[in-house]
Amino acid sequence: MDVVTQAVIGAIVAVVAVVVVLRTVWIVPQARAQNVERFGRYLRTLEAGLHFVVPFVDKVRPRIDLREQVVSFEPQPVITEDNLVVRIDTVLYFQVTDPRAAEYEIADYIQAIEQLTVTTLRNVIGAMDLEECLTSREKINSQLRIVLDEASGKWGIRVNRVEIKAIDPPPSIKEAMEKQMRAERDKRAAILTAEGVRQSKILTAEGEKQSAILNSEGARQSAILRADGQAQAIDRVFTAIHRNDPDPKLLAYQYLQVLPELAKGKGNTFWVIPSEVTNALQGVSRAFAEDTGESTGPKEPPHDAVNAEEREDDSGPAALEAPSRNRAAEVARAAQEAAAEARQEAEKAKADGLDARP
Repeated sequence: MDVVTQAVIGAIVAVVAVVVVLRTVWIVPQARAQNVERFGRYLRTLEAGLHFVVPFVDKVRPRIDLREQVVSFEPQPVITEDNLVVRIDTVLYFQVTDPRAAEYEIADYIQAIEQLTVTTLRNVIGAMDLEECLTSREKINSQLRIVLDEASGKWGIRVNRVEIKAIDPPPSIKEAMEKQMRAERDKRAAILTAEGVRQSKILTAEGEKQSAILNSEGARQSAILRADGQAQAIDRVFTAIHRNDPDPKLLAYQYLQVLPELAKGKGNTFWVIPSEVTNALQGVSRAFAEDTGESTGPKEPPHDAVNAEEREDDSGPAALEAPSRNRAAEVARAAQEAAAEARQEAEKAKADGLDARP
């Protein structure tokens, strides 16, 4: 054999050796599994690690991922109980627990899980109306997971979670729902506004009530203090009058000074002259008559007056009493004039048809 032939044979042997080694030694990564068939029949499952098989006799199937997987399905149209078509988008979380069953019990477990999810969704959603579907996602997820886990158990698959990503109602239903939500918000806003107005009126009324109570209390205290002051003033005046013991001449004179003030009011169309005026005038007349030496009848002159007339010296006590007698005469004349004016006013009022009682 020449060198070329030997080289070709050596290359063929090397290639065959490499192929034999590759088909004999298998390394399976972590969280993976591979099924081995011998003459077309299942023999065993290769776990993670280094494995040896009989080349050209044993056939190693493709790897199966044992980790939890996530599959998102396309939105599926589903009819609700109130005959509305909604599109539901779901996400499925599952894990292969038995590589042999996943390999030989189902041809394509991903497609099988998708179709099972669609049919289960139609059964669950078909028993609910739209409002319940939108508010019962947790209930839908639980029912889906129970049905899928039970059906896929024989396939060597465990369904961990099923989530509803979106539920899309028809556009007309969306518009109606938006109007309903807007009306609900407007209703809540109106209720809150009315509640605020009610609270404001209540607080305002409460404040006005407290203000009225405080004003009344202040007025009451003011009236009490004013009455106490007037009582003290009257008491002091009464005490002063009784302490000083005024004589009838002073009281009669004060009475005559007050009498003309009764007719000065703008609204006085008639005024009453009490009967005591006559008595007061008579008392004043008698008092001043005694001071001036006049008398209405025979009366014995006082001893002091006789002594004063008998004295001829102007520098004595009689001379000092002359000015006081003159002032008394003037006061008497003024009182008589005031009484005359009062009588004229009364007669004039009586002549005009008004009542003037003496």
